[in-house]
This record gives sequence, C-alpha cells and structure tokens, in this order.
Amino acid sequence: MTEERYELAVGRIREMIGETSVEERFRDYFDRTASFLLLVDEVKEALEKGSYQKASLAELKEWNHRMYEDILPEHYGSSYGNPAYACAYLGEDYGQALGFLYGELRGALAYVFEGRVEYLDILMELFLEVYNQFEETPFPEIRSIRETLYWYASDYCDVLVADRIKEQVCPEDSLAVRLIRESDLSSPEYLYQFGEYISENEEETVRFLAGLPEEEIRKMADSCTEGYARGFVNTGRDLSKKGSVNIRYVLGFERVIRRVMENFESMGLKPILYRSGVSALTRRQHLKIGYYGGIANKQYDYDHKDDQALFLDKQFLERKLEVIHNTYEHYKEEARAFAGPACIETFGEAPFSPVPKPEALKLTGQQEEMVRGFDSRQSALTNQYIPGDERSFTIVAYPVPEVGERYPEIFREIVRINTLDAELYEKVQQTLIDALDQGTYVHILGRDGNRTDLLVRLHPLKDPEKETIFENCVADVNIPVGEVFTSPVLEGTEGVLHVSRVYLDELQYQDLELKFANGMVEDYRCSNFARELENKAYIRENVLHRHPTLPLGEFAIGTNTTAYAAARKYGIEEKLPILIAEKMGPHFAVGDTCYSWSEDIKVYNPNGKEIIARDNSISIRRKEDVSKAYFHCHTDITLPYEELGKIAVVKEDGEEILLLENGRFVLPGTEILNEPLKSISK
Repeated sequence: MTEERYELAVGRIREMIGETSVEERFRDYFDRTASFLLLVDEVKEALEKGSYQKASLAELKEWNHRMYEDILPEHYGSSYGNPAYACAYLGEDYGQALGFLYGELRGALAYVFEGRVEYLDILMELFLEVYNQFEETPFPEIRSIRETLYWYASDYCDVLVADRIKEQVCPEDSLAVRLIRESDLSSPEYLYQFGEYISENEEETVRFLAGLPEEEIRKMADSCTEGYARGFVNTGRDLSKKGSVNIRYVLGFERVIRRVMENFESMGLKPILYRSGVSALTRRQHLKIGYYGGIANKQYDYDHKDDQALFLDKQFLERKLEVIHNTYEHYKEEARAFAGPACIETFGEAPFSPVPKPEALKLTGQQEEMVRGFDSRQSALTNQYIPGDERSFTIVAYPVPEVGERYPEIFREIVRINTLDAELYEKVQQTLIDALDQGTYVHILGRDGNRTDLLVRLHPLKDPEKETIFENCVADVNIPVGEVFTSPVLEGTEGVLHVSRVYLDELQYQDLELKFANGMVEDYRCSNFARELENKAYIRENVLHRHPTLPLGEFAIGTNTTAYAAARKYGIEEKLPILIAEKMGPHFAVGDTCYSWSEDIKVYNPNGKEIIARDNSISIRRKEDVSKAYFHCHTDITLPYEELGKIAVVKEDGEEILLLENGRFVLPGTEILNEPLKSISK
C-alpha cells in the first residue's frame, strides 16, 4: 500500500512539469519543487537497483551536488529556500508558507536514504494537496494554505515525533550503524551513502584518518569512552544499569566512531546513532543534534530555524507533548536504560555571522512564551523517563581540514591536548580551589579595552574541612582538561562581562557585553549589525534563547594554557569550539547550572570534599514548582587570557588573594601553568 501511494504521487508529480493550471507567478515554484521531488525519486530508484552504491567517487559527487545545489551559497540568491527570494516573487504570505513547504520537502533526501517510503508518501501528498488548491482557483486564500500546513504538522506529529523519540532511546541497526560497521573506511565513497551534504572537509578528514596508525585511532576513541565512564564514576552514578549510548558526530570520523562503538559495546552499551532532525516538527532551530554531514549553507539553516512559527499554537504543543509522553511510556524500559550522549564535535570552519532576514518566519511573543512552557514540560517528561541523576555524557572536539594549511599538525596537537596529564591538572587546580574556598566574592577585571568588571558571589562554607565551593574538573565528561567551576550565588553577583569576539553555537558575536544585576542579565549588546535593535534581537534569540533574562549559572577558571598557546601559535583562536575555548580563561555560563536536574546528588572532589554549590535561588524552586526552576539552556562565554586584567578572591574582611594577573597565573603553586605561555608575548 505504501509503495502504491508513492507511485501514484510520483506519477502525478511527473505530470505537473510544464502544466499551466496554476497562476503564472506560482508556476516556477511548483515546477522547480516538483523537479526536486523527481530527483529524490531518481535517487530512490538508483538505491533500489544498487547502481548508486556502485557509483564512482566522481559520480557520487555529482549526485550530491544535484541534491543540494539549490541551497548552496552560489545559488541561494534565486532559491525558494531563501525567504527573501520566495517572498519577493510569491508575495510575503505565500512566500513564507511555500518557503516552509520547500524546507520541509528537502527532508525527503534523508528519508530516501533511510528507506522511509511512508515519510516520502506524506511529503509528496502534502505537496500535491497544496498544488491542487492552486489549481482550483486563480490562487487560494493564504488562510487555506496555512491550514493545510497546520494539519500536516498536527496529523503527522504522532508519526514523526513518535519515531524521533523511539530512535533516540532504542538501539537499532540504523543506516549509520550499518554503514560504519560494514563500509570500507579507507576511501570517502562511503560518505555519500548517508544522504548528507558532503564537502571537502568530510572527504579530506576520511583520507587523513585513513593514514593514521591504528594506535592513534584507538587513543582518540579511548579518550572519549574512558571520559564517558569517568563521568559516571565521579558522580556516583551506576553505569552497569545502562544498556545504550547515543553517539553524535560529524561525518568523516567513521574510523574513530567504529572503535568508539566497539569500546562502548565492551562496556555493555549498545550504540544509538540517529540523524540530526530534518523536519520543523523534530529539529531544534538551526542546531544539529545527532549525526550530520557538511552544512551546505548555514544561512539557509538560520533562515529556517523558526519555521514552526507557521503552525505553532497551544493545541499543537499539547498534542506534541501527548505524543512524547505516550512514546516514552511505550519505550520506558529502553528509556531507563539510556545512559546519555557521547559527542565528537568538529571545528575549524570559517566563523559564521548570519544575516537576519525580515522575510524569515519568526515566533511571535506569544509563541515564544508557549515554547518556553513546552520546553519546561518536555524536560520534565524526559527527566521522568531518563532521570538526570542516572545519566551522563561526554564531549570531545577535533579540527577539520578547513582549519588551515597546517591541518595535520593542528590535528595532532589537539589529540595531544585532549590527552594531557589529568593528575597534574588536578593538583594545580586544587591549589586554586583552596584559595577560592576562602572567598566571599571573586573579582574579574578586563584589560586593554576589555570592559569586564564583575563580582561573582560565592556560596558560604559551613564546614571547610569537608565542603568545597568549586569542582575540580579534569578530563571526564568535558574533554580536554581542565577547569574549576561553581554555581554562583545570584544575589550580590554584579557587573559587566565583555569579550571582543566569541563564537557560540556556530554563531559569531563581536564586542559582546552582558550586564548582571543580582546574578541576572539586566542588559546586553554586541556590534554584529549596524542597527542596535538587530544586535539585541540576535543576542536575545541565540544567547538568551528568547528568555527576557537568564541567570549566571556557572563561573569557572580555565587552566588549559597548553590549548591557549596552541591556538595562538596556529592562529585558530576564533575557530576553536567553546569546549576547548572555555578551558582557556575564565568563563561564564548564562542559563542553568552545571548540575541541572541532578542537584540532589552529592558530588565530591578527588580530595573527598563535597561540592555544595550545586543550586542557586532559581534552581532551588524545583522543590515547589519545577517549571520555574530551569531555562533549558547553558551558554558558556570565555574571557581569553589576553583580555584578562586580574582574577582575585575577595575574603570576608576585604583582603584579596590574587589568582591571575595580566593573563598569567600568580598564585603560588600554579605557576607551572604559565610554562606553555612563555612563547607568547604579553
């Protein structure tokens, strides 16, 4: 039946090409979109016959280009995926609605490689339903088109969202698992079997890794899986109760991932690998959660990050929550056995600063409020079936060839950084913590144009012999070493955080400044755009995640001067991910604390002292109303050493203990951290 529906739909779409039954200004849209769907059908046929799998590298590259050429930067100016173009040619209302449809239909590329014919049926029948409405009248009322798209989202929420939850908790022989286990990973041809966009970064990564000895591959894999296991041990969680782990990564690293999968399986954890979401019903804005390939056009992803604005209302969100709850209930045993994600990230691409487009769909204020409420309830549901105090994670990052001409050298340096001596850092960091534990506040001051002047209030210690304020973090869940971090007391935390340039969640910020009052963001600015309103909106959407304010959920001091020196040596400071950058100076996270959903679990440093700073005055609200305790975001912002004037512990009597001055460690017992910096001029 599914195949019959598919053939009927494809047959009708073939007939559409060149028809004149819709008004002239819409014909090009339907012709070009129909041609894309017929390309999907070509791919399906080639996959079923086996000719695609046997194609040469040159042929596969041509296939891949045809699949993605419409949204590539060089063609994006005349693409219906571009809201500005779609609205200019179709009118704003129709441009937004049909642009949404266009973006949704592009998900067919993922579905055809995964063999999800039912999903292809759904999309093609949706396309035909919209086309039929344009045939019946000169052009239909926009309300009618919006209703059609709304009911698509509502009706198929129980399919797409339910399947998404299932694939997140159920270990299955997915496309990615099969390809990683069975493919010849020495040559990049296999990359094209995923259905993702493939760039030179992914191909060259495969070639580079293919040339590494097995011992280096093993070392990379072990650093990930051993860090994951340490995360459970250090927090007193029982890994033996778990049966699955989600592996998230960027294509090109399959040789490492194969070994990671083997390591986890030897620990009793079955691998779960699912693709980053391709539908507005299942993805989270422009963020990539799962596995994915090259990004064909980051502006395209940014333009479509709020596509759900077209259909999002209270009724839809209630339905989506019901589907999530029912699916978790059906797979509650699998959910309980899920241990958490292991993430291998990449970095090195040119920093991306998006162009805000007024034509792009945007959530209304009312919709934003509904989303915040939905996020809270969804997080509570997830925590019910996958308790936060029973799961963990790990994350590590490696460069891609785009990082620079010295890529092989940089790659090996990052591998070295990811495997630094944790015991050395543990000892030095404890020296920092011993000083920090004497304080009431920490004073952070910028220099040389950096306007940072911030007082961070610390939790009081009742029993300093058994308690501590800061966690001694080496290389477990967050690789590489090292940092010491705490959850600040919000009341009394005051001042300005400023950084000249920073890269957060794949977006660049210039001259970013946040002002805090009683630990909450009071004001904010940056200089990415000419208009102040655009700068404010950019921060509010992507740093504050549409909340009117956020607390300072974390204060930390990064100690990885080796990483800092390497970044300066190779000129890659702007390209480093926050995972590494946060270890290269003091950093500040806006949003939830590092202990969200697991605050009641006692956590201890290696010296046996309990870390008592796990809550703040907002997270503690979970005791009465969990919906008021969390913001469901945590964004780290690092102040690099070269912009740092001082970090000092302020004792109750006003005396200061100086930890860092002019970007160098000055506290006795920490001077060894300056060794990697000697080659860098102050």
